[in-house]
Amino acid sequence: MPLTATRIHADTATVTVASQTEAVTNWSHRYFGPWWNATTDTPNPGGLADGGGLVLADIEPSRVDDIAALVTDYGHDETTYANARTLVARHDGITYAVQPDERIAYQADGRRLVIVGNHAEPVAVAAARLARELVRGQLLADGWTVLHASAATQNGDTVLTLGDKGAGKTTTALLLARAGWGLLANDRVFARPEPDGRVRILPWPSAAAVGLGLLDATGLYHQVRERVLAGGQLHPTQHPKVTEALVDGRREPIWREDGKELKPQFFPDQLASWLGLTLSTGATAAGLLFPAVNPEATPALVEDDRALTEADVFTSKTEDRYPDIFGLTPATAVGAEALTEHLARLPRRSLVLSHDTDANAALLAKTAEELTADR
Repeated sequence: MPLTATRIHADTATVTVASQTEAVTNWSHRYFGPWWNATTDTPNPGGLADGGGLVLADIEPSRVDDIAALVTDYGHDETTYANARTLVARHDGITYAVQPDERIAYQADGRRLVIVGNHAEPVAVAAARLARELVRGQLLADGWTVLHASAATQNGDTVLTLGDKGAGKTTTALLLARAGWGLLANDRVFARPEPDGRVRILPWPSAAAVGLGLLDATGLYHQVRERVLAGGQLHPTQHPKVTEALVDGRREPIWREDGKELKPQFFPDQLASWLGLTLSTGATAAGLLFPAVNPEATPALVEDDRALTEADVFTSKTEDRYPDIFGLTPATAVGAEALTEHLARLPRRSLVLSHDTDANAALLAKTAEELTADR
């Protein structure tokens, strides 16, 4: 069968995902889309002359068994990768890994990765995940840093929203996007200081988790439910209870026993096609927002000396879902310290948000416009 390929290009980073199964490359094309300039391309499995990365992903159950045997023969460590038990072995500079329960196996040699499995969707998900890690490794080596932030853009400027989980990063980005801003990211961004003093921001494509209550409050619930009832599929990481709630017409938040909210999970392209948002591909940082959510409060600006902390920067120590088992991340961060110094010079506002969506939206739009005017 002929190879198909998706080419991904983010700033100076390039990765090609190639497969004999078109559904695999289509998945990456859909996932990275305009955010990372994903295009259909002629595959080049023979080499990496452009210095980019290559992911070869296919449906090959027999090769899963072959790699699993090598992992056993060479001796292995056990870890958790992408929430799955993963056995990892290294031999002659090559990393072999297998996820027995998922029937997915990997072989990594520098920036060339092979992924094989029993079924198309798990292989496609794994291929997109590793393609993103290859892009991340190249960008980190080129001075970019990953921030735990959402971002909305207007006229080439972006307001970054930072804070811990539950602080309101996704809410802020979604409400600004609903107000006509471009959505650059809902949870993470790449950031890099430039010689002229600007801080450039690039998106981090990922599935977006938006709570049922927030969808309802923003008037988006009905159109999402109609899509699901018509057979539309949200991201496979979505919990079945969320799909059941959408089908049944239930809008109340769903909670796990550990207190975590279960939310609809949107593919990046569905943020535009299902929610009607405009995706932005890059901008210059103009200001910082530090929200906190208090259901009993009135949305307002607050006096707070909140500044960037180590928790706002993603490192190999804080990335617990996807440990760097394939050696794709540089050993040390190149520009994190310079980045925090540049961001500290930008205007910033702290504010409290409530569950009054209209009041939140009005405050956020006014504050974000003031930040971009202050720059």
